[in-house]
Amino acid sequence: MQARLSAATAIVPDLVATASLTIETRREGFSEITADVAQFLRDVEARDGALLLYLRHTSASLVIQENADPDVRTDLATALARLAPADAGWVHDTEGPDDMPAHVKTMLTGVSLHVPVIAGKLGLGIWQGIYLAEHRTQPHRREVILQFIGSRAKR
Repeated sequence: MQARLSAATAIVPDLVATASLTIETRREGFSEITADVAQFLRDVEARDGALLLYLRHTSASLVIQENADPDVRTDLATALARLAPADAGWVHDTEGPDDMPAHVKTMLTGVSLHVPVIAGKLGLGIWQGIYLAEHRTQPHRREVILQFIGSRAKR
């Protein structure tokens, strides 16, 4: 294996900006929020730094996944359903048979992301998008906290 490390760049952070993004989900599945997140960076005039995303729920999650072929999201939902099926005999079912499987899926996928911001743009790969993964079968209102820490674009 041969690896190559680029030269490091350094900034002095002069901006910490925070906002809340509300997503109305329709059902179990993936909702792409990349454009909303990019708009937040433009609104706060972000330049270079780190974007932190945190979901304030235990039955949905945040993921970075392929955004070119929707079949990927279909297959990911199928895989999660196999890992945590509704009919697995869960003890916790206070909010219905999809409640505990949703918690397990969230535990597997996570509620936070960290994305580099370079020259005001998300440092995602060419086929990557940011998604809220809804793990419940019914619609829900989900809240994502966005926080940029870094430098502001020059005016």
